[in-house]
Amino acid sequence: MIAEVLPPSAFFVQITHLAYLGHGKDLAREAVQQGVDTVVAVGGDGSINEIAQGLTGTNTALAVIPLGSGNGLARALKIPLDVRKALQLIVDNNRAAIDAGYADEYLFLSNAGVGFDALVADKFRNTTKRGLWGYAKLVIKSFREYKGNNYSIDIDGRKLERPAFLLSVANGNQMGYEFKLAPGASLFDGLLDIVIVRPVSFLGLLPLSIYSLLGTVHKTSYMQHFTGKDVTIRSPQLNYLQVDGDAVPLNTSGEVHFKVVSGAIQMIVNKS
Repeated sequence: MIAEVLPPSAFFVQITHLAYLGHGKDLAREAVQQGVDTVVAVGGDGSINEIAQGLTGTNTALAVIPLGSGNGLARALKIPLDVRKALQLIVDNNRAAIDAGYADEYLFLSNAGVGFDALVADKFRNTTKRGLWGYAKLVIKSFREYKGNNYSIDIDGRKLERPAFLLSVANGNQMGYEFKLAPGASLFDGLLDIVIVRPVSFLGLLPLSIYSLLGTVHKTSYMQHFTGKDVTIRSPQLNYLQVDGDAVPLNTSGEVHFKVVSGAIQMIVNKS
């Protein structure tokens, strides 16, 4: 299929498989050093994130062929989930610089979180049941043991105290699987969208999920929404952190600092 869509007279294609954690970042850095024009990430948001780490602040573009479960970044950028159509975007070569978010030293392109989503991400990495149904079952199981925390939140100097079930910092408008907690978030506006979902009962999960799928949760009483460039979240019960759906280690200070870097990564995007 690659040969059919990418004419060999116009493209030199080298295919490499990731062999270890961090390999994508290493390969991307090598590509930059070699003057490679475009690096193509084939996989889900976690693999894309790893490869993007080696491309930030460079002129080498990142293209995506989404073969993951949630495909949050691809959905946010309207990159087709059909492989042939995604390949055609590489041929079209429409480029735009997207923002990058950081949670402490960890890059995120779509979103990061410290609430229930981070707990689920921590459990999801140890399960073999992928896909939406597997994720949904894990959410239901994890809900029984999760207690929402109280957080101190600083957004560009504005201080808040809030209890939260979900506390997400979004760069793009997709969590994956078409779930949208911050439907107005943009990868091009130089801002982070801070989403605070109040503690909910088990029965509240269903309407919260439906509103998120419809992209209207921001209009309900479930959620508060803020925007900013520099965010610090503190809590003595800060136990989990996820970036682009992958659980990452927390520092021991009881706080996480979030920031946005405007136009950090050159992307192959859908012109429409």
